[in-house]
Amino acid sequence: MKLLRKGKVKEVYDLGENLLFVFTDQISVFDKIIPSLVPDKGESLARTSNYWFEQATRLNIPNHLLEFRNKREMVVKKFDIYETGATTDKKNYLVPLEFIVRYYVAGSLLDRIEKGKTKYQDLGFMNPPKHGDKIPEPLFETTTKFEKTDRLLDLQEAKKIGGLTDEDVENIREMTLKMDREINNKALDRGLIHADGKKEFALDYERQPVLVDTFGTADEDRFWEKEEFEKNGTLVERSKEFVRQYYRKTGYYQKLMDARSKKAEEPAIPPLPDDVIAETSKLYRDLFERITGQKW
Repeated sequence: MKLLRKGKVKEVYDLGENLLFVFTDQISVFDKIIPSLVPDKGESLARTSNYWFEQATRLNIPNHLLEFRNKREMVVKKFDIYETGATTDKKNYLVPLEFIVRYYVAGSLLDRIEKGKTKYQDLGFMNPPKHGDKIPEPLFETTTKFEKTDRLLDLQEAKKIGGLTDEDVENIREMTLKMDREINNKALDRGLIHADGKKEFALDYERQPVLVDTFGTADEDRFWEKEEFEKNGTLVERSKEFVRQYYRKTGYYQKLMDARSKKAEEPAIPPLPDDVIAETSKLYRDLFERITGQKW
C-alpha cells in the first residue's frame, strides 16, 4: 500500500480504486500536533465514526464508507482532490472545505463575539451572549481545509474555493442538518448535549453531496453533560475541548494566538502530562460507549 497522506489523526493509504484510513493515537489542537499519544484514541474515533456512518446509511444519506475492519481501519471511496482550483464543472472530488453547524455559543465563536469580529445581533441575540447560550437558529459556517490553519470564510469565497453553486451549498447544508438531527436526538437520549460539529463532503459524478471523513466524535464535535447543564448551567466537556481548555489554562493558547497575530514564529506545543493523557484516554473510551450504546 502506498501512503498518500499522514494527517493529524490518521494515515491515508492508496488501495487503487479505494482508500484505507488508519486511525492513530495522535491528538491535535489549534492545528498543532501534540507530542503525546493518547491510548485508545484512534480506536475510539474509528468505532464512533463507523457507528455514525451506519446511521447515515439508515437515513439514506450518501457516504464514503465501504468497509470497517480491525477496530481502527476504514476502506472508503476515493475522490479526486483539488486543494485549490475546484470549479463548478468538476465531478467526483473532495470539497476542500469544512462545514460547521453551531447550536450553542462556545469555542472560536465565543472568541469572535468577545473580540467584536462576529456581531451577536447577527446571530439573533438581543444582548451579548454568554458561554453556553443557545443560538436562536443553527449557525452554518464554512472554513478552509488545506490551509495551514483553518480560516473562516464568507459564502462567496467558500463557493469559489469549493467550486460550489448556491444549490450545492444548500444541498450540503440540508444534509448536514439532517445528520445533526440524528446526532442531537441520540445525544440527548444518552445524557449529552451536542453543541456543535464539523463535517466534510465530496461531490459524486452527479455532483450530489457525499458525507466523508469522520464526524460525531470527540475530535470533530463538542458535547456537554446534559444534567449539569440543565441543573446549573455548568459546562462539563465531553470532547477534545477538554484538552484545548488545558492549554488555555497553562497560557499556551494565548502565546500561540499572539504569535499568529504578529505573524511571528509559533511556540512549540508542549506534551500533555501523564494524568491529562490518562483522563483524555478515558474520555474517548467513555464517549464512544455513551454515543453508541456499545461496550468498549
